[in-house]
Parts: sequence; C-alpha cells; structure tokens
Amino acid sequence: MDETSSKSEGKEIDDEFTEITLRPIELAIGAISVTPNSGCLDSCRAELGYVLAYKYWGKGIVTKAVKIAVSNIFEEWPNLERVEAFVDVDNKGSQRVLEKAGFLKEGVLRKFRTIKGRSPDMVIFSFLSTDV
Repeated sequence: MDETSSKSEGKEIDDEFTEITLRPIELAIGAISVTPNSGCLDSCRAELGYVLAYKYWGKGIVTKAVKIAVSNIFEEWPNLERVEAFVDVDNKGSQRVLEKAGFLKEGVLRKFRTIKGRSPDMVIFSFLSTDV
C-alpha cells in the first residue's frame, strides 16, 4: 500500500487544510482538514473534511489520514471534545472510511446542506476525545 504523510509531516495548504502526500515521490493526492467551530457554545466541536484524487480511492489512504488527524487533534486542541463529519447518504465509501477510523454513526440529517444546487440527506458521524 502507498504510504501517506502524517499531519505533522504534511504540507499545510492554508490554515485549514493539510496535504495528503503519496510517498516516496511526494505527490499531493488529496487534503484533510479539521475546522473548529466558533462561538462559546460550539467551541468543544470541530468538523472533519477530506478529499482524495479518484485514482487513489479504495486504497485505505484516507482512512489512515483520518486516523492520524484524529490522534493528533485532541492534543493540539485540549478543549476539543468532539470531531464531527457529515457525509452524503449515497457516499458509502466515505461512510466506510469513517467507520474504519473509529467514528460512530449517529444518524441522518434530512436536507442538511445545499451542495452544488442539491440538498442531500447527510449522515452524521462523531469521534469523541474519550474514544482515543
């Protein structure tokens, strides 16, 4: 299997995203982000997001990157208690990624977000600081 870099070794794209890098050729093939919620009531939560080039789907790369990100994030942000991820109900591959990474499926949010002109139902997953 191809090796991916960890968050600490990955190149930051901006304040929110870190590259997922294919080794040994150091090719950027995706990105992962953990974005903390703002506001007093939501400061204990953050949202996980990721993207990977289609050519590399199904190889366990994002699962590994998610595991690395989650293992580091609670140390970096000690007040964080919960990381959430929202996945289109039709995106079974992404749901498997989160389940393999230890996230718990909490339920379905109907017509939760508008994405590219449509409002799909979204599955919400969570990983708590106590799950590490």
